[in-house]
Amino acid sequence: MQRIVIVGVGGSGKSTLGAEIAARLNMKFVELDALHWQKNWQEAPTSLFRDRVSEALSDVRWVVSGNYSKARDLIWTQADTLIWLDYSLLLCLWRLFWRTLKRVITQEDLWGTGNRETWRAQFLSRDSLFIWMFKGHRRYRREYPRLLTQPQYAHLDVLHFTRSQQTEAWLQTLPRLSTNQGHHS
Repeated sequence: MQRIVIVGVGGSGKSTLGAEIAARLNMKFVELDALHWQKNWQEAPTSLFRDRVSEALSDVRWVVSGNYSKARDLIWTQADTLIWLDYSLLLCLWRLFWRTLKRVITQEDLWGTGNRETWRAQFLSRDSLFIWMFKGHRRYRREYPRLLTQPQYAHLDVLHFTRSQQTEAWLQTLPRLSTNQGHHS
């Protein structure tokens, strides 16, 4: 495991798991949201986003968290391991609710962009993460099995976790190569 990509719906814990794996194995951690979002919740143009992803993947060892299909070809073809967090809708909803509530209350600056989640945007908007989560949950369960049978992804070692206990048990098998927090982007 030298190049790992973690996929799953919002609230599944992709970034949390990615940061933990990167810290344990002393690997670079890349959160795709940090490369995608700019100030004022503006999406980076696709070419800029792909350039940022390519640059982030220039290291030999990395962990990437995120589902951006517009960079899938760059990431999945270079990865050797894909971790799919395919948890129940209820668990992801619960986790997303608490994460969002914390971010709304603390007004956390996301990815150094000045972007902050708001009650209105997350709970009362068509752009709500909860709507994305509901749509993504069904879509990923349909798309990922099909994508993973494609020849260009046949090299991937796929870890498909359907319960957080499975993920945690697997995580405990990883050595702790570093006491620092790894490299973060």
